[in-house]
Amino acid sequence: MDLENNQDFDLEDILKEFSEHPESEKPSEPTGRMPELRLDEEAAETAEELPAEPEDPGIHDTQDFGSPREPDVPEATDEPTIVVDLSEEMPSEAPQPPKAEPAFDVEEEFIPAPIVFTPRSRLKELKKQLVAGPERRYYELSEMGIGKLQLALLLNALVVLICTGVTAMFALDLVPENRMKLVIFSQVLAMLVSAFLGSNLMLDSLGDLLKGRFTVNTLLTLTFAACLIDSAFCLKELRVPCCAAFSLEMTMALWARLQRHNTEMAEMDTMRKAVRLHGIVRVENYYEGKDGLLRKEGEVSDFMDNCDKMSSPEVVQSIYAVLSLLVCIGIAVFAGMLHGLSMGIQILSTSLLVAVPASFFVSVTRPMAILETRLHMVGTVLCGWEGVKDLCGKVVFPISDLDLFPQGSTKLNGVKFYGQRSPDEVVSYTASVIHAAGGGLVPVFDQLLQSRSGRLYPVHSFRNYGDGGIGGEVEGQPVLVGTMRFLQDMGVEIPEGTMVNQAVYAAVDGELCAVYAISYAKMRSAAAGLVTLCGYRKLKPLKLAGDFMLTEDFLRSKFNVKTNRIAFPDRDTCQKLQNHPIAPDEPVLALTTREELISSAYAITGARALRQATKLGVIVHMIGGTLGLIIMLVLGYLGSTELLTPINILLYQLIWAVPGLLVTEWARIV
Repeated sequence: MDLENNQDFDLEDILKEFSEHPESEKPSEPTGRMPELRLDEEAAETAEELPAEPEDPGIHDTQDFGSPREPDVPEATDEPTIVVDLSEEMPSEAPQPPKAEPAFDVEEEFIPAPIVFTPRSRLKELKKQLVAGPERRYYELSEMGIGKLQLALLLNALVVLICTGVTAMFALDLVPENRMKLVIFSQVLAMLVSAFLGSNLMLDSLGDLLKGRFTVNTLLTLTFAACLIDSAFCLKELRVPCCAAFSLEMTMALWARLQRHNTEMAEMDTMRKAVRLHGIVRVENYYEGKDGLLRKEGEVSDFMDNCDKMSSPEVVQSIYAVLSLLVCIGIAVFAGMLHGLSMGIQILSTSLLVAVPASFFVSVTRPMAILETRLHMVGTVLCGWEGVKDLCGKVVFPISDLDLFPQGSTKLNGVKFYGQRSPDEVVSYTASVIHAAGGGLVPVFDQLLQSRSGRLYPVHSFRNYGDGGIGGEVEGQPVLVGTMRFLQDMGVEIPEGTMVNQAVYAAVDGELCAVYAISYAKMRSAAAGLVTLCGYRKLKPLKLAGDFMLTEDFLRSKFNVKTNRIAFPDRDTCQKLQNHPIAPDEPVLALTTREELISSAYAITGARALRQATKLGVIVHMIGGTLGLIIMLVLGYLGSTELLTPINILLYQLIWAVPGLLVTEWARIV
């Protein structure tokens, strides 16, 4: 723009222009300070129309409106240059203009920036928790080692075999009388060796006693003291003590400690390898009055806060151990009062041995060790015994499309078009209706739509017929998408030779337009998970899949499951259940490190098997121990010691170990 067209302005015109304000923009309290310069919209538009010229620092680098920098003087120009110095004092006769609000103070409301979810930062925080918790504990357990424990267990097993052999020889009268003291010394020595190998266990049990916890290991320590006192009477009376039964109990106690160590180490190994944690929570009254087991994001603390808590069976064990100790002391006192001190001590030691069958020590640890072997393979951990209890009962478990057919397992094998309509139009109509339905077919048709450069249309009057088909109006045209049987039921004529297994048929305005061949790959994890969930009567899978192709007949033929165990709610109910809120304070019952269906399924069914096996194991052993105490009470009353032989006590332990160990095998039924 030429400078000749510029209009000359004097100081009064400039001040007059700054003093003109609309009524709506006048400040409520005028001040006497110098107004701040503002660039209105017209001036901004004019500035944009100007050609690019050298930047004038006197205009653009102004940092204080009261004292701008002095502009550079052009080298050659014939036009006069007007320089206004606003730092000079205003004339007194000039009207004082009101203060103009700066542009950046017009909007005083502060709008906070949205919180953006950053998976990397979330993963970093999760890794910190994993390293501080499970990984640290894992390496602590690794440093402890199990070599000494395994060696002690092996040597105790040898001691049991030796003691059993000597006891059997004594029962068969193969030991001469002049060798009785040698046999007694050997038995006592074997008991001392067994106690030495389990000394760490007995010291820890005494430590638990100081902390107010009385366990079966504490009772075992007291049993050792009673057997040791009875050994002194055995040397005097030349009778063989029941050292074989004690060594068997010590062996089982060491085996239980080894199982507990391996179980905890496997759980920590699962947690430390986690990339993302998915929790399972229980929501009350989720579907038809039944509770639902839903999935949400889990935390490391959900597991670490519950892994060290005593389970209900362990509490029952402790209570039984205290009661049996009191009963044994009472029976011993009763027998001692009737038949003397020696009889009382003998009754006390044998009562403590029969009160706790040997397999009682592994009735809690062995089912968990068996189950953890499978849970570790699928990346699942249970959050304490409270989680085990809440995973049981009559519940429903929702299943989505990705659970049955994970991403990448559903593919398009080909497409064949019919009729006179454009293939691109048919693909767009079909993809639009499938988008409205949702489900696992959406990515497949998105890829097909992108390859044909198509677009999605709004779908009106969408309807899910529930029999393998959906429909709606697209661009005023009725569109039906579904199985061949569905289209035939809707009156669409299907030409001969178009029958394709696992295909999506599309019809526009009652005319078949396309057949899409779909391949559903059967994943082993999904199949095993669905079969596992359908194997429990009180557990009902709930299909919330949006894929209309996943009908009851399809699932029955694909996975070979009894679909009468699966609930198929309507579309409105599915949408309502999918949006069901989960309270943030709901306790997490189990954690999975994988998104496979089998991981969640094994957590639920495994918890049920674990609870049944543990409860039955504890009950069976308490029945055996109670029956043994009743027998000891009768023998103490009668004063009969003929049945209190080492071989009989050992046989009693072994007899009750058979059902006890068989019950723990229940945990394998997952």
